Amino acid sequence: MPELRTDRLLLRRWRESDLEPWAAMNADPEVREHLGDLLTREQSDAVAALMQAQFDQRGFGWWALESRATGEFVGRAGLDVVGEDMPFTGVDVGWRLTRTAWGHGYATEAARACLAFAFGDLGLPEVIATTTVHNLRSQAVMRRLGMTRDPADDFEDPSVPEGPLRRCVLYRTPVELRTARLGA
Repeated sequence: MPELRTDRLLLRRWRESDLEPWAAMNADPEVREHLGDLLTREQSDAVAALMQAQFDQRGFGWWALESRATGEFVGRAGLDVVGEDMPFTGVDVGWRLTRTAWGHGYATEAARACLAFAFGDLGLPEVIATTTVHNLRSQAVMRRLGMTRDPADDFEDPSVPEGPLRRCVLYRTPVELRTARLGA
């Protein structure tokens, strides 16, 4: 599993010590506001194990995020294959941070590292990002990354029950756009 480094973050393999703060994130109503139900410790542990197994299987996935300055676990970021039940295909970039890590630019910094890995190491032609219509903070990160939204791509998430989390937006970043913006 490759590690990625940014100025302030280490994107790395999950450790046993990450499980408690990860579970705390998944039990935090503010962190889960746009994600759905709160998770128990057992559910959080199972998700962490699945993320690690998928990463080992595919060679990409969700990294644990660590502050390089403090060594503190601050969330996750990574790449995931879009589920077969979705109305589109591709690889999705995403992030989830502890509340104490919000507002520091970590999501953008980590996502940029993930995109560089996706386009450089994996050679992907495009990466997408999705979130709920009401998750304006994540949409702002997507725009900072140079991703664009076509409202015609907005969709109803079939894995989510009727309600405010079902309507979602989709942002795209083709490799050509990323290469041009990186000055290559």
